[in-house]
Formats: sequence, C-alpha cells, structure tokens
Amino acid sequence: MDTIAVAEKGAERLTSIRDAVMLACREHRPDVVILEGYSFASRNSQAHSIGELGGVVRVALHEECIPVVIVPPSSRAKFATGRGNASKMEVVSAVSAKTGLVWTGKGADDICDAWILEQMGLAQFEISEYSWPKQNMAALAAVDWSHAIRKVESTNELQN
Repeated sequence: MDTIAVAEKGAERLTSIRDAVMLACREHRPDVVILEGYSFASRNSQAHSIGELGGVVRVALHEECIPVVIVPPSSRAKFATGRGNASKMEVVSAVSAKTGLVWTGKGADDICDAWILEQMGLAQFEISEYSWPKQNMAALAAVDWSHAIRKVESTNELQN
C-alpha cells in the first residue's frame, strides 16, 4: 500500500491525485472502494481541501461505476481499538499489537488507516484473515454496505 504524493497545488493537485487513484483502480479492478468519511468535528485548516479532494475522487469513481463505501472516522477507530474516540496513535498501536504489522515514517498513520478500511471490508464479508473481537466488529454496523453488497451479489450472479 502506497501513499500518493504530488507537488502540484490547487486544481492540478486534485487532478493528479484523481488520476493516480483511477490508475490504481484500472490496474487492480476493485469490486468496491472503501473511503474514510469526513471528520466533521475536526478543527483542521485543511478541511476544505480535503472535502474538495474527496468530492473529486468520489465523482471519478462514480463515473467509472465503481461502488464506494464510506466509513465514518469513529467507526474506523472503533474497529481498530474497540473505542470510537481513539487517537491516531492509539489506532496504530492497537493494530500493530494485534497483527505484528508496523507502520513508520511519513504517512504511516494514513497507510494504517487504509489497511484498517480494507480489513473492515474483509471482515464485513467474513474473509479477513484476522479474528476481530465482537466489540470491534460492532463498528461495521455504522457503515452503509449496501453498494458493496449489490456489487458482490451481481458479481456472484455473473459467476453462476
């Protein structure tokens, strides 16, 4: 799993990131893309640019008919730690303790977050290699999986 780093600013940055995401989708052909939702409680000065980027990526995925599942940040934290208000560092520590995986360096917490989102999808469809406690699994109930379920069902119908 890699992060996408671009030097551009403004609309050029949005375009570069959108293009990188869509290239990854063309290469890997995901059944569904799982994105973390917006953190409305954050007092982050980057909130508008994050919102712009999220919108650009969601539209591009929609135009390519790739289903998107949005996971609230508190659900991501609860799945990883059992608590919805866990800090980023607590999330990384909990996942590292459970799996032995270690994330370090710039963007490590974002890569860990992406891994957690992937695990949430795998756990939802009972194909995760990890056994998650019931308290953590409860986080899945706050996510609307209907787009992913429709895609999985239609893929299964084509295979039968």
